[in-house]
Amino acid sequence: MEKLKGPTAGCTTATCGWRALLLPQLNRQSLYVYGSEMAVEKECMRQLESGVFVIHPFSLIRSYYIMCMMAITFLNLIGIPMEIAFLDGHSGLAWEGFNVFSDTLFLIDVALNFRMGIITEDGEEAILDIKRIRVSYLRTWFIPDVIAAFPIGYILLFADLQYHNDDNPSKTNKMMRILMFVRILSLIRLARVSRLVRFFNEVEKVSNANLEVVRLFFRVLSLFMMIFLLCHWNGCIQYFVPMLEEFPTDCWVRKENLMNATVIVKYSWGVFRALSQMIALSYGSMDAPTNYVEMWIVMVSMVSGCLMYTVLVANATTMIANIDPAAKEYKSKMSRLEHYMAFMKLPPELQLRISNYYQARYGGKWFQEKDVMDTVSSALKEQILMVMCSRLLRNVPLFQNRDENFINAVLLKLEYEVFLEGDAIVRQNVPGDRMFFIDHGQVLMETESYDRELCDGDYFGETCMLTKGKHLATVKALTDCQCFSLSWDDFQNVLEGFPDVKKDLEKMMQLNSDGGLV
Repeated sequence: MEKLKGPTAGCTTATCGWRALLLPQLNRQSLYVYGSEMAVEKECMRQLESGVFVIHPFSLIRSYYIMCMMAITFLNLIGIPMEIAFLDGHSGLAWEGFNVFSDTLFLIDVALNFRMGIITEDGEEAILDIKRIRVSYLRTWFIPDVIAAFPIGYILLFADLQYHNDDNPSKTNKMMRILMFVRILSLIRLARVSRLVRFFNEVEKVSNANLEVVRLFFRVLSLFMMIFLLCHWNGCIQYFVPMLEEFPTDCWVRKENLMNATVIVKYSWGVFRALSQMIALSYGSMDAPTNYVEMWIVMVSMVSGCLMYTVLVANATTMIANIDPAAKEYKSKMSRLEHYMAFMKLPPELQLRISNYYQARYGGKWFQEKDVMDTVSSALKEQILMVMCSRLLRNVPLFQNRDENFINAVLLKLEYEVFLEGDAIVRQNVPGDRMFFIDHGQVLMETESYDRELCDGDYFGETCMLTKGKHLATVKALTDCQCFSLSWDDFQNVLEGFPDVKKDLEKMMQLNSDGGLV
């Protein structure tokens, strides 16, 4: 298949309108999953042809949406405990408006999640089928999302308006009790922390082996955000519980003369007490609990501090232990390679091409296909190659309508090769003994009479593989190319076991003695 050119090759806002925002973008994540620009374009066409409204996991709007929801969720998780503990119903119009806006946005988010494409667990595929998306969402995050999206902000706004407009003292006292109950009930919105966890998980799925630093950054960021939220909530509880008891004379708020202090001062002392109890350091400013309520708060703080310390140490240990061994091996190999190139005094340009080849060939991870294939059974090896290369063979007329056993035998002989942009894969009038199947990438076939571009799924060199003749064209890589090759020797070995196919090919060569491309 030749590379598409012109406006049909891609979809932009000029050609597809607003739908282009829902399609996968060409970036490192999408290239990692789909392999090439051509494959990303095919994914765009697949989504357009489906004709349904689905937001692709790699789309631009999905990226901005996740960042926006993460910021609003984090603000909610900070602001809601602050409002309940310290603002005492005087949060102001701005905060009430933000509450209503947040509740509206979270309700919309529940509906949008039925149209959000899903990344599979292995990160190798995007699910765009509406039914599968709906079933997956209903089985996983739907119930927590509905609970977290309960519109408490609307109830509080309506109750505040009733409270300020009512002059009846008895009704006013009753409304104050209702407001206090609703504000305590609004703690249910802290279930939105599940959204934060999910967003971080989605970011980790989108990140890949080539973005290990980004993956590690988000893991560390999520860990410290959770620790901060734990300390923040604990600090708010420190002040909220005495407030519910109407500040008894022996509570810490009265002892520190904070009854008329500003919100910042109250919050600072609350967080200080929480951290002091969580890490068991009071700096001489912490008295023993004066009642059983304070005693329980201290015990909960100490237990949460132990859990926080355990989680921090466990995550740090896991991150250090799980540093990618394949990446370590790759860096070791690259270090040896650099020493070798320096010792041999290779030109800088050649050194750079060698380094680029290793990056294109191994992607920052060291592995050997031969070692991997030798460790699996022949049946698994056959299945692996079938998944990787079967479609490539089926595109070649030489292998179409052939016996399945013959195709499997040929698959086992294929060799994986990588070529850098600008490499001359074959040269005109040079003897050749193999043909190439393009898995990902683009090449340019040049002859004296014409030029032709080939890309994913195309092939060249079939005549040389059959006859060991000379190439009739020069083929250069336009991009980094991942190919599979089949040599004349290996093909002849396969044909020895399939005499009928061999005779058929010999007849075909006689009828098309002047045919072939390269």
